Amino acid sequence: MSSSFAQIGGSYDLRDSSLIPAKRVPQHNEFLNNAYPFPAKPRNEWEIGIKGGLPFGSTDVRYWGPTGGFGLHVRKALGYVFSLRGEFDWLRMKGLNFQPSSDFGKNTAWDPASYVAGVDHVFYNYRTTVNELSLQGVITLNNVRFHRAKTGFNVYGFGGLGLSRYHTFVNTHDASGSYEAQFNTIYDKYANGANGGFVYSNRKNIKKDIKAAMDGKFDTPAQTDPGQPTMGGWPIYPVLVVGAGAQFKLNNKFNIAAEYKYTFIKTDLLDGQQWQENGATQTAQTRDFDAYGFFSLGLNYNIGKKSVEPLWWLNPLDYAYSEINAPRHMKLPKPVLDDADGDGVTDQFDLEPNTPKGCPVDTHGVSRDTDGDGVPDCKDKELITPTQCQPVDADGVGKCPDPQCCKDIKAMLDTVDIKGRHSCSIGDLPSITFKGRSVTLSKDGKALMASIADKMRNNPNCKVAVIGYGESSKAAQQLSWDRVNEVIKYLVEKEGISADRFIFRYGQTNGDENTIDLKDGTGEEGPNTVAPPHPNLMKKKK
Repeated sequence: MSSSFAQIGGSYDLRDSSLIPAKRVPQHNEFLNNAYPFPAKPRNEWEIGIKGGLPFGSTDVRYWGPTGGFGLHVRKALGYVFSLRGEFDWLRMKGLNFQPSSDFGKNTAWDPASYVAGVDHVFYNYRTTVNELSLQGVITLNNVRFHRAKTGFNVYGFGGLGLSRYHTFVNTHDASGSYEAQFNTIYDKYANGANGGFVYSNRKNIKKDIKAAMDGKFDTPAQTDPGQPTMGGWPIYPVLVVGAGAQFKLNNKFNIAAEYKYTFIKTDLLDGQQWQENGATQTAQTRDFDAYGFFSLGLNYNIGKKSVEPLWWLNPLDYAYSEINAPRHMKLPKPVLDDADGDGVTDQFDLEPNTPKGCPVDTHGVSRDTDGDGVPDCKDKELITPTQCQPVDADGVGKCPDPQCCKDIKAMLDTVDIKGRHSCSIGDLPSITFKGRSVTLSKDGKALMASIADKMRNNPNCKVAVIGYGESSKAAQQLSWDRVNEVIKYLVEKEGISADRFIFRYGQTNGDENTIDLKDGTGEEGPNTVAPPHPNLMKKKK
């Protein structure tokens, strides 16, 4: 195995055969041998989850208030986008109408012996317990990403079919009998005396009074559809479920989810009430079916050995993008790069595309010219022509001037006196001034140094004495040495004057300590370098 073939953002090793189901191993081997363009789909983990939340009934009887429910599910990915989920939910819902009903003659939950239809007023209510088992198809909406390898949250939608059974009860009486008197009292309390109607504007107080009148025990079985198949005495129906949710990853094993599921059930008796208020006989049934929803929060866990994460967490484009960016599995053909003049440098980088055959070139494809005389080496009959012998002819051959030694001898003969002694006509030289305790040459000082150097070059037989002043203290002597040394060093290193043409003098008397004098020293004796007198006092130049 090789980690260099990691795929899907490092989630698994592309070459790990143990992650591939046996039926897809042939494709896996073909891919590794570059005989098939697509990698085999790996084995992926199952998801199991538990959830809890609030169910809501969509019925003829209005919502009562929060109840509760829970669910369990198992989910398996069939691909990167589509997966299957099996789910069981236990839900409990309640409802209570704040408006009264008097035409309840066919509603078997309300005892005609206790309540007189058309005379008494009742307030419809119910409590339903639902068991639902469904198989859902889940579509992941955001794991196929074009600008990012993976995401930490997952949005999905789902739909499916299932079976649902329910058991509904109505609270019609307490231990002392029906709520006939209490309900009629509540009706009279909120009735509009002007026209005999009922005032609904204070529904909050109406429901509060109704709940106070009842004992909270739902013990009267509600009406059910005759002939409907049952399970454990509960009617059972096929259902259609739809919904959407979002998962938030905690790590590669755990995630939390929030979702809403809505269930369509083909019955109008989920709340035990299906009759319209058309008189005491209730001859007309409502045409709408009931439904219910479930908002939940859940915790999910991924299980499986030798498997990758559930595929809905992975981006199937990650492998393709990784290969395009840094090919590690693709077999790339050897590139063919044009080189028209055959000099070994491809045309796209060749700055001299028509180099004569046989001429050596540099890395830019330009003919080599070792001595820089303008004639390429392949045509140069004098491969190294000194600079002073240039320009050259067409064959690269230059014309050199007389050797310097001859010029020096001539100059020496021109500068000796009648006794054979060398003479010097360098004349007066300017002094160099430093500021404060500085040993650094100023801009003006450097300009003077350049003129001194010109004179020395024009008078090669002359020596120059460099004189510094200051003997009163060790610091003064050392400062004098530093400044003399700086002047000689500058003329030697920056102006190219030979060091043996100088006489080093420092700590002299009768002079300005901030001035260095330069004088003709031809014929004098003295060293051209002297050790610093007080090295411990040497300071970094400023």
